[in-house]
Amino acid sequence: MAKQKYYEIIFEDEAIVVLNKFAQVLTIPDRHKPDLVNLYNLLQAEYGEIFIVHRLDRDTSGVLIFAKTAAAHKHLNDQFVERRTIKKYLALVNGTPFQEEARIEAALVAHPSKSGLMMVANKGKASTTDYKIVEKFKNYSLLECSILTGRTHQIRVHLKHIGHPLCVDLNYGGAAALYLSDFKKRKFNLGKLEEEQPMLTRVPLHAFQLTLEHPVSGETMTFEAELPKDLRATLNQLGKWNKA
Repeated sequence: MAKQKYYEIIFEDEAIVVLNKFAQVLTIPDRHKPDLVNLYNLLQAEYGEIFIVHRLDRDTSGVLIFAKTAAAHKHLNDQFVERRTIKKYLALVNGTPFQEEARIEAALVAHPSKSGLMMVANKGKASTTDYKIVEKFKNYSLLECSILTGRTHQIRVHLKHIGHPLCVDLNYGGAAALYLSDFKKRKFNLGKLEEEQPMLTRVPLHAFQLTLEHPVSGETMTFEAELPKDLRATLNQLGKWNKA
């Protein structure tokens, strides 16, 4: 199982290993399908003992950190619990928010009838997301989102809540896929026997930056993961055919 299919190493020392997680791979084993490829098992096979610090959803790409020792794990876990880490994501959404930057504060709970999904509710857990517009297109926007809390699907639910869901996110108001014809419109031509292939088939969410304190040296470190090929290609096409 070649690791380059699932992740690349951004940084590694005796205490931590920081990865750029590729989309479509699990962080931890699936409870119902334990045989599915996941980063915890891959790293365990390579390093032996490894400790999970935080998670990214299967479709989400970007910076993910694991601890190599119990002491490093505790130190990092405390930082996440105490909200001393800075986690920044890039998200491609439908439309353009009215405010260039704003804070979304909306409590979240598990959806009562849709297993694994979340929803906004007054009696939920307090959840806070900051966003700012990075780039505007005619029908879409690229946002930088910083999460002050780490709830399940937080960014996805919060963006839906303000009326700008991720452009591909069937569970939270987006489409099942994004096609060039969605925004190229009349300028899009396809041969009679050709079938259009989607540009994006996964949630367009990328954890591009993580800042934290190294568990041994105490140094403040910032790790970044390059935007993956599928999102780069999509943004390039939007820049050509969907200019604001």
